[in-house]
Order: sequence, then C-alpha cells, then structure tokens
Amino acid sequence: MLDVRRLRLLYEFAAQGSIAATALATGQTASAVSQQLAALEKETGVSLLERTARSAQLTDAGRRLVAHTAHILEAIDAAETDLAAESAEPRGRVTVTAFPTVAVALAGPIVRRLRRYPELQMVLLQQHTVSESLARVRSGEIDLALIDDWSGQRRPATTGPLTFHHLVNDPLVAVLPIKHPLALKEVLSAHELAGESWIASPEGEPSRMALARLWRAEGISAPVSEFEGLDTILTLVAKGLGVTVAPWMAAAERKDVAVRKVVEDLPGRDVYVVHRTASTGRPAVMTVLQALHQAARKLMTAAEQF
Repeated sequence: MLDVRRLRLLYEFAAQGSIAATALATGQTASAVSQQLAALEKETGVSLLERTARSAQLTDAGRRLVAHTAHILEAIDAAETDLAAESAEPRGRVTVTAFPTVAVALAGPIVRRLRRYPELQMVLLQQHTVSESLARVRSGEIDLALIDDWSGQRRPATTGPLTFHHLVNDPLVAVLPIKHPLALKEVLSAHELAGESWIASPEGEPSRMALARLWRAEGISAPVSEFEGLDTILTLVAKGLGVTVAPWMAAAERKDVAVRKVVEDLPGRDVYVVHRTASTGRPAVMTVLQALHQAARKLMTAAEQF
C-alpha cells in the first residue's frame, strides 16, 4: 500500500521542481525529502525520479503517479467533506498556520467566537515562510493558511488546487520611541523621519522592499540597521534605537512604542487566508474561515478609526 504522506511529498516535489525547494517548502531537510521519495520508489517498485549529481526530475512513471496523487488528495478531501456534512454542527480539528503578527492580532477574537462550537478544535501553528504554508495546504497537512503579500497586486481567487480569500489590506504606519519628539504629532510625513536612524528587515525581505519603494518615491536616503522579524524590530524601536514603518496589525496593540499615521499613500500588505478548493464543503473549515473574516473586519474597523 502506498503511503499517503509520501504521495503528498511527491506531489509537492512536482510543484516545487527540486528536492531543495521541496525541503524548504515543507520544513524538512533535503536529505529527509530524498529518503522519503526513495522509500516511495521502493513501495511502487519503479523509478519516480531521475537523479543527477546536482538535480532530480520526474520520470514518466513519476509524472503519472503525480497525476494519480492529485485525484487521491481530492478524493480524501471529498470523503472528509462528505462525512463532515452528516452533522449540521461543525466539529473536528482544523489546523491553521499564520505569521506571528497576524496570529497575535486575530487569535483572541477568533478563539472567543469559536467557543460556541464545543466540538470544534482550532490548532494555530506558526508560519515560517509563505511558500512552506502553501505547500502544507496543498498537501493536506494543514487546512488554512494566513499569508501576507507585499506586491500590491491582488491574487486570483483560485490558483490550481487552492482558493485565496482576501481578508484585509493592512496599512503601513510610522513607529517611533514613545519619548521621540515627533511622537507628539498625530500624523507624520516620511520626510520628517528622513534624518532618523531606521531599523528595518534585511534587503530582499518583502517588508524591506515596501520601505525601499517609499524611500525611492520620496527621494530619501537614511542609515539603516537590519534585523529579522517585525517583533524584534519593534522592540528595538521601543528601546530608542531608531524608527521604522510597519503594518498596523503588528504595532497597534503595543504599548511601548508610538504608532502614527503617515501622510504618504503607502500600499501596506494584503492578508489572505488560503485553503484547498476541495475543502469548501467542510463545515468545520468554513466556520473557522468565517471567524477569520469577521475578526479581520472588526480589527480593520479599529484601524480606520486610528
């Protein structure tokens, strides 16, 4: 009998195109991925990958098995949906992954709303990368993923086996030490902060690219200290080491920094929730999805009044 977990891994390999990318997307080592795929080859009795010293690609048999796997995963989703529909009350376990700043902002309202469903259990896991979360949704390892997108371009509602729901646009705000002189103002311009020391994520990170767009548009050049993680950056701002711009959801509930509106039109980040299209009929998944929508709307109402 073929191991479904290994089939999911093969399916992800087909989507990613390499063992290294599959390892990154699934949060495993390249060695572990290679071993699992080799074990699947033993189960099938045929070569699924054509390996060279530097790469691997699907054989004809591998491509056929990937096609079968797509139907298998759809059938598993259909079976879960069919059985879940027997009960009008949402029940069971729904696994969600999210990046920390959104998890903290939305977790409270979601948990309170879901208390009315005693047989429904939501498990919230920390997201490491968007690609990893999408891979885990595709493979069926998790049910829903909260992801952010800094491109400024709306994603299509359906991409392959996945459905994307746009939750909110999370605006960018200026974040300063509480005792900074400019914290006395309610609204700031980027030029007022041009001479400050800035704290930002490393080059290549999505939030840094958004900051770079702002600087280019306003002709700003400023000294930057680079750190990974929005929470780390905001903590350093609180210690008086510099200023930054950050998504409102990441900074709004912090009491140790001053959060101010910015005059410039900053695109911010779009937040989506993603699930397998085949899961659309599962009451438990749809209940959590609805709770996410409602929590996000409530939060953004507060942002508009900020």
